[in-house]
Amino acid sequence: MNIQKNWPIKTIEKADFPEQLKRITNCPKKLNYRGIWNNKIFDKSIAIVGSRRMSQYGKWVVEKFVPELVAHKFAIISGFMYGVDTTAHKETLGCGGVTVAVLGGGLNVFTPSENEKIYWEILEHGGLIISEYDNDFLPTLWSFPQRNRIVSGLSKDGVIVIEATMKSGSLITARLATEQGKKLYAVPGPINYSLSVGVNYLIKEKGAIMATSPEDITTKKLSIYQLSIDNYDPLEKEIIKYLIIEPLTTDELAKKLGKNISLISQKLMIMSMENKITEDLAKWRTI
Repeated sequence: MNIQKNWPIKTIEKADFPEQLKRITNCPKKLNYRGIWNNKIFDKSIAIVGSRRMSQYGKWVVEKFVPELVAHKFAIISGFMYGVDTTAHKETLGCGGVTVAVLGGGLNVFTPSENEKIYWEILEHGGLIISEYDNDFLPTLWSFPQRNRIVSGLSKDGVIVIEATMKSGSLITARLATEQGKKLYAVPGPINYSLSVGVNYLIKEKGAIMATSPEDITTKKLSIYQLSIDNYDPLEKEIIKYLIIEPLTTDELAKKLGKNISLISQKLMIMSMENKITEDLAKWRTI
């Protein structure tokens, strides 16, 4: 095994972790890593997870989202496995971004073996390779799901799920993200694809934010508490709560709110004049 000596393995203790990782349940007491650890990497960071059996559609989604995320200075965190993980790491490197790989085995074990070249490229481009396991630990069926709490825990700005079956490990990461209070995004897929079942379920049943473009992450305000709405009235806050999830027509908003359409229409026009929302193709959206 060719271990490059210019990247020695180091250890970081829990006291020095990014704050968002310290707060997770079952937080590790220490992490082994290669690279130059700087907590500022995680100040603007997002995790991307998905199927190991990634389709061409999934590849297209990663290649569409990652360049925009990198352009907005997000560090990309993933799990270094086949499919979506590897593609996210590669695309980040290709865009000149910083990516962090959380392994399901030890730092001296290349799994998958064909990712060794990417392993060193991540380090050369200012990223990190991280593991909670002993350096020569061979990954097991349980170690990959276990490391998912760290993938999610390190992210400051949430987790994006791109393609997943109902039994996918990505749904474990999605559940952990929710438990950790992280924003959870899911990219919808064709309803006749098995790899879409998991992500569509997250949107439909688990309250994941539907992301159909990078702008849903880079520019959309995702929580009413993140908006300057101290002076908004209760109805305006309810309207914003729905519009941060997806653009809606006046009629759709009225139905969701259970309000008279004339009242909602009048309120929307006032909010538009006050630059609180905007209208595009007959749908209202946040600015």
